[in-house]
Amino acid sequence: MLSIEEIKLLIDKLQKVKKEDFQELIDTNLKILKDIELAVDANNKQVIDRIDKTHEWFKKDLAYKLQSPFVDSITKRQVQSKIFQFAKTDLYNSLEIGPGNGMFSMDFRAWRLNYFLDVLANREKVIRPMFNALHQKYLKFYTTDNTECSSIPQGSCNFVFSWDTFVFFTQAHIKQYLHDIQRVLIPGGYVFIQYADCHYDQELDLAKRGYWNYNTKTAMTEMIEQEGYKVVEMNQFRPGASYAIFQKPGKQNPVLYRMSEITLD
Repeated sequence: MLSIEEIKLLIDKLQKVKKEDFQELIDTNLKILKDIELAVDANNKQVIDRIDKTHEWFKKDLAYKLQSPFVDSITKRQVQSKIFQFAKTDLYNSLEIGPGNGMFSMDFRAWRLNYFLDVLANREKVIRPMFNALHQKYLKFYTTDNTECSSIPQGSCNFVFSWDTFVFFTQAHIKQYLHDIQRVLIPGGYVFIQYADCHYDQELDLAKRGYWNYNTKTAMTEMIEQEGYKVVEMNQFRPGASYAIFQKPGKQNPVLYRMSEITLD
């Protein structure tokens, strides 16, 4: 059976070669392929969709990643470059969801306060020592039971970031987080998160093996828009590094993000 990635490539090719003489033929085949894409996607979700990971699972995963980081150095620099595009004001705070071992936690020093939210209560012991003594007072650590940011002050952040975290969540879990992030953001605030786009074979394989949870660009876009956000960018740095950037409606945020990097699509 064709994979979702192969089907999407065929759809793209047919759309590009579309000419008037072949209009009816191509339209018919496009519809067939899109119907197959939807059917395969629905089947994958039903078969692969899993329960959320436990606290103990996350502890073991982080311990493993201390020895074998999942993010390569090139992707890390690309993610950091995106983060720095939002670091243009110290009027508001940043929030990192699932900081893990602190791979990106030092990159939020330009913000007024740096909030960190995790299911593991011991993350503060790991991340706080990374910062110098002068910056300690700007760090705030919180724990969550799974899907909410209730401990984070309302309307306090203009930027929410998460990498290597939402890929483990069920779609129901993601929806709950997206809903609560709205409360934390100021009008015009941005969200930059990695997610699993299982329309690509590498990411689908991670979900099939039970490491990631099942999600797609189509489903992620729908969830984002249902919560009232504006999708700004949906792309990937490489297979296995898909991300979404979206914005809460409003004009309070002085930062204006513009796409400026060439990435895979």
